[in-house]
Amino acid sequence: MRDTRTRTHTRNRRAALAAVSVTAVLVLVACGGNGGDTGHAGGHRTASSSAGADATAGAHNAQDVSFAQGMVPHHRQALDMAELAADRASSAEVRDLASRIEKAQDPEIRTLSGWLTSWGEPVPASDGSTGSMPGMDHSAGSGMPGMMDGSDMDELEKASGAAFDTMFLTMMTAHHEGAVAMATTERSKGRYGPATSMADDIIAAQTAEIAEMNKAIGKH
Repeated sequence: MRDTRTRTHTRNRRAALAAVSVTAVLVLVACGGNGGDTGHAGGHRTASSSAGADATAGAHNAQDVSFAQGMVPHHRQALDMAELAADRASSAEVRDLASRIEKAQDPEIRTLSGWLTSWGEPVPASDGSTGSMPGMDHSAGSGMPGMMDGSDMDELEKASGAAFDTMFLTMMTAHHEGAVAMATTERSKGRYGPATSMADDIIAAQTAEIAEMNKAIGKH
């Protein structure tokens, strides 16, 4: 009788222990599964968000590079023209316009050059040479709308007084129209946010200056 009670007690004890063990395993699996899923999902979201932020900040395409490499020498030529106005223009209006062009475009050249450097792309040299970049010859003005060729620049440099004013306004109007065309292409095809934003600024500022110069040409 005692053996029967002992065997019964043992079986009950084993069954209870087994039940506890199964319950513990189920709890651990549930907790581990939930924790793993949460961690994985959370980690995935964080990585995706980080990658998206990096892509937005640094993404650029071939059009952005073309815009920067073209606009650097384009702006430099505008500065060359503007510098001539200081001692050749007879109109205070022309000298003021030239000064504003210098103040606006010189910082943009530095910004554009900085982008190219950060992208590992060649920056056009200060003399306009661009090495292996075709269509970017500063002196010839090929490949970029509104650029003056060498003979145009020589003619402007030799002019003075009212003749210079008229020539400067006419040439700078064409130059600005070219810059607006380049910026319009960047705005529609570029990917790098700061570059498309600069394109918007160029379009707004130079379109206004074109209207100003066309009005001034009528006075001369």
